[in-house]
Amino acid sequence: MLTAFIIIISYFTLFFIVGTIIKNNSIVDIGWGLGFVISAWALFFISNEFTTSKIVVNVLVSLWGLRLFYYILKRNIFEKEDFRYAQWRKDWGKWVIQRAFLQVFMLQGTLMFLIGSTVFYINTSDLDFNYLSLIGVALWVIGYYFEAVGDSQLKKHIKNKDAKGQLLKTGLWSLTRHPNYFGEALMWVGIYVYAIIIGVPIYFVFSPIVITSVLYFISTPILERKMSEREGWDEYARKTSMFLPFKLNKRSK
Repeated sequence: MLTAFIIIISYFTLFFIVGTIIKNNSIVDIGWGLGFVISAWALFFISNEFTTSKIVVNVLVSLWGLRLFYYILKRNIFEKEDFRYAQWRKDWGKWVIQRAFLQVFMLQGTLMFLIGSTVFYINTSDLDFNYLSLIGVALWVIGYYFEAVGDSQLKKHIKNKDAKGQLLKTGLWSLTRHPNYFGEALMWVGIYVYAIIIGVPIYFVFSPIVITSVLYFISTPILERKMSEREGWDEYARKTSMFLPFKLNKRSK
């Protein structure tokens, strides 16, 4: 696990150097999904034990991480610094380099280590594959569907000039106001279920808790504030669950 931490810190330090040179700290978002993939496979080859349990979990992480990497890369490449990071750059002033290193790059590195801990544990152990663990894979597939299809529907909506400034209320977005965030959380729940079935200690539950907490309490409210400025928000928020794809959660911001 120490090796995983060293790999991740080195990876984000490299992104920090590049971001500082080009004065665009939002490149950290591009590196998020890819970092999981690189770390998982690096540990896989370092272990020199190429078991089925490791291959399965690494394939799942790769499908998620590479899709997310490509999606954000295509969206952000050649664009100016994201408004969140631009605002922080302004707020931090002369301390922007130091604070960006700690509060952007190292923070994301720490989150990656915590969230990916089940994957890293599997890649540094000799746990055997268990067919019951396919329950976790099934949950992951459902989550992947929500994230990938949700992102695709949002991309088409944004490109539709007739829908400019309008809320997306169709498809998966009619079930939950954030199908992509729900999908990502469910994928990590699936990986955790897969992991504990093959023998990973149950206390690694902090992995899905961390990612779900970040998505639910940080990412979702930030996006909700922007969405609430659009016409029809009140009705949409009243009829559509915020996070889960069914009407248990009606909280709106």
